[in-house]
Amino acid sequence: MHDLIAFLEANSALVLANPTTFATFAVMFGGGGFLVGRYMSTERVANLQSRIARRDEEIADLKAKQKAPKRELPMVPIAGTVEASPRASSDSVRQVLPMSKLASLAAERRFNERQ
Repeated sequence: MHDLIAFLEANSALVLANPTTFATFAVMFGGGGFLVGRYMSTERVANLQSRIARRDEEIADLKAKQKAPKRELPMVPIAGTVEASPRASSDSVRQVLPMSKLASLAAERRFNERQ
C-alpha cells in the first residue's frame, strides 16, 4: 500500500493532468479484477453448494430412519371379532365381521335374549 502511495506522489502531475483517463483505467482494472476473481471462485462456490445440498439430503435420510418403524397389524384380527355362538366355550372358532355389521349383530343378540 505504501508503494502505491509513493507511486501516486511521484506521478501526481500526470494524474492531475488527465483525471478522466486515470479514473477510467482505475474502474476498468478494478472491475476486471473483480470479474476474474468471481469467475475463479464460481467453481468453488458451486462445489460448496453441492456439498451442502448433499449433506442436507443425508440429514433428511437419517432423520427418516430414526423415526419409529410403522407397526404391523396383528395377524389375528381383534376389532370386529365375535364368537360364533353366544354359549360356546372360550376356545371356540371366531368369525370376523365388518364394523358396520357389529351394531346390527349386537341389536340382534339383545332381541334374542329378551325372547
